[in-house]
Amino acid sequence: MKIIVDAFGGDNAPLEILKGCAQAVAELDVDILLTGREEEIRRVAKEHEVSLNRMQIIDVPDVITMEEHAGEIMKSKSNSSMAEALRRLAAGEGDACISAGNSGALVVGATLIIKRIKGIKRVAFAPVMPKREGCFMLIDSGANVDCKPDMLRQFGVMGSVYMQKVMNIDHPRVALANVGTEEHKGGDLQHEAFALLKNSGLNFVGNIEARDIPLDAGDVIVADGFTGNSILKTYEGVAILLMGKLKGIFTKNSLNKLAAAIVLKDIKALQKTMDYNEYGGAPLMGCAKPVFKAHGSAKAKTFYNALRLLKFYVSGGVVDEIASSIENYKKNTAKESGDEDAAE
Repeated sequence: MKIIVDAFGGDNAPLEILKGCAQAVAELDVDILLTGREEEIRRVAKEHEVSLNRMQIIDVPDVITMEEHAGEIMKSKSNSSMAEALRRLAAGEGDACISAGNSGALVVGATLIIKRIKGIKRVAFAPVMPKREGCFMLIDSGANVDCKPDMLRQFGVMGSVYMQKVMNIDHPRVALANVGTEEHKGGDLQHEAFALLKNSGLNFVGNIEARDIPLDAGDVIVADGFTGNSILKTYEGVAILLMGKLKGIFTKNSLNKLAAAIVLKDIKALQKTMDYNEYGGAPLMGCAKPVFKAHGSAKAKTFYNALRLLKFYVSGGVVDEIASSIENYKKNTAKESGDEDAAE
């Protein structure tokens, strides 16, 4: 498997990206195609003794920064490392693409260069996050601030396929993020999306309040991008706050430090469970080819974990499964409406 990597995407590029790639080559048996400034890549790798074994480098002069407008990837930054990585994937030079760079630019670039799966209205960010038992997917978490009801239905379909094929969850429970669990709660978007999800053939369990998301009430949480991003950032902030508070308690005095030593193994296990770096990033669901967004602040460990999930994403044939699910829904809907030509 060959993964195309934007070597200059993210706050800690290229060093941490290269270190994560080197670990992936050694442990995941993948080949890497790096896009970015070749001279700097080789210099950094040499200075920090990072192996470039099984890594091909495509020399690209520009970098699209986090501050630049998303549309610049198709204009002034069309020669950026991110744009070139996407073009190489579109040309079939790799099996998947990953970047820790500008999220908006990645959405625009993936949509216009890679294109969407036929029938998919919008691509969506879909991070996998920890809950009381196992993990859940939050889709969309920021790619689409404004959504239409059928987009949310498609998010449910895509998330369900991913959790089955990558996370090995049979019949994943799909829930709609809302201000209450009752069917009549929410605005027009939630009302119409609820009806579509209810009749989608998915294992739809209804509305879910934000407080119940961590408590194992669903495996795929569907939301518009504004709501999803708010949930995501709050979730990460609370996790950081909680672990910081625990550290303060266990280092408060000698007696507390002794107690911490006794439960140290459990504390580390909890910390690992709550650490978003263990998941690395999120697939850009709906793209015609596998595209992954790693955390912008990704260090080597985080980027490696993103590559690990991306390998599962490719191996699980998620893109093809989503395309098949969308096509089957289209045919079934056409048959129910009596449009036999559309069903063929």
